[in-house]
Amino acid sequence: MCQNPGVANDGTEGNGTGSRDEARPKVAVVIPAHSVSRFILDVIARVDDAVALVIVVDDCCPERTGDLVRRRVDDPRVRVIRNPRTLGVGGAMVVGFRRALAEGSDIIVKLDGDGQHYPEWIPEIVRPIAEGDADMVKGNRFYDIETVRSMPPGRLLANVVLSFAAKLSTGYWDLFDPANGFLAIHRKVATRLPLRKIDSGYFFETDLLFRAGILMAKVVEVPIEAVYGSEKSGVSLLRQAAPFLWKSFRNTVKRVLYCYFLRGFSVASLLLVAGVCAVSFGVSFGLYQWIGSAVPATAGTVMLAGLPVLSGLQMLIGFVGHDIARQPASAIHMRLRGDGHASGGECGAGP
Repeated sequence: MCQNPGVANDGTEGNGTGSRDEARPKVAVVIPAHSVSRFILDVIARVDDAVALVIVVDDCCPERTGDLVRRRVDDPRVRVIRNPRTLGVGGAMVVGFRRALAEGSDIIVKLDGDGQHYPEWIPEIVRPIAEGDADMVKGNRFYDIETVRSMPPGRLLANVVLSFAAKLSTGYWDLFDPANGFLAIHRKVATRLPLRKIDSGYFFETDLLFRAGILMAKVVEVPIEAVYGSEKSGVSLLRQAAPFLWKSFRNTVKRVLYCYFLRGFSVASLLLVAGVCAVSFGVSFGLYQWIGSAVPATAGTVMLAGLPVLSGLQMLIGFVGHDIARQPASAIHMRLRGDGHASGGECGAGP
C-alpha cells in the first residue's frame, strides 16, 4: 500500500546546493521509478557530481524502489517521492518536475531508471540549454549506425513510425528522434507549460514536445547511445501504437488550429484550406462518378476529378514546406522573465 506522497529521503531536506558554484545552473535529474529496483542504484551512482538534485519518483512501484533508495543511497542530493497510486511515467514526471521547480532548479533532466540511458551523457544534454542555445534538448538514438543496429527490430520499426507521427503533431520536423525519453528542459519554459494537462502515460515525451512547440521553444538534439540489455520495457508496442497515433492526430489538429488560424494567419493557412478543399472535391467527385456510372468515364470526367486532387496535393506539400521552415531560431528562455512570461514568441508571433 503506497502512502505518504512527497516523502523525502531521510536527512536530505534543505536547498541541495552545497558549495555549488552560483554561476553554474542548478541541474535536477528526475527519475521515474516503477519496477526498476535492479537498476536504480547503479543509475543514481553514475549521476555526475555537477548535478545538484536527484529526484526519484516511486510511482507506487510493486518492488518498492523508493524504499530501496532510501535504505541504500547516502547522497544528500537525493530526494525520494512516493506516489500513493500509479500515475504512469508522465504523471510521475510531472510530480518530479514540480518538486524540481519548487527547489529552484534551473534545468530539469528526465532520466529513465532502467539504465537505458547513460547518466554520463547528462552534461552533454544539459550543455545547449546552459549556453543559451536551446530551451529543450532531446537525445537522438539514431545518430550512430551501431546504436541503431543494437535496437530490437520491432522497436526500431515502431520508433520510425511513431517518430514521424510525433514530427507531424509537434511541428519539430528537424528532430529525428522526437519520442526519445532522455531530455532536458529549462526552468522558465517548464514553468510556462500546463503540467496538469500533459499526458500521464507513455505519450508524455511527445505531448511535452507538442506543448513546447505551442510556445515556440527551441528544441535541439544531441547524439546519445541507448542501451538495450536485460531490462524489460514496460511499453507494449502493439498496445500503445493505436493510442499514440490517435493522440498524435489530435495534437496535429490542435497545433494547426492554434498556430495557423487562432494565433496567426498566413499564406500557409490559405494553402492548407485550399489544398484540403481541392483534394476533397476531387476524391468525392471521382468516387461519385465511379460508383454511379454504368459506362466508362470520359476523359473530361477523369480530368475534372484528377486535376483538383493533383493541385490540392501540391498546395498541401507547399503547406508542409512552410511548416518545416517555421522552426524556432532562438531560445525563448533568454527573453522570458523569471516568472516564465514574455511578450511574443508563441505560434503566430513569428519564427
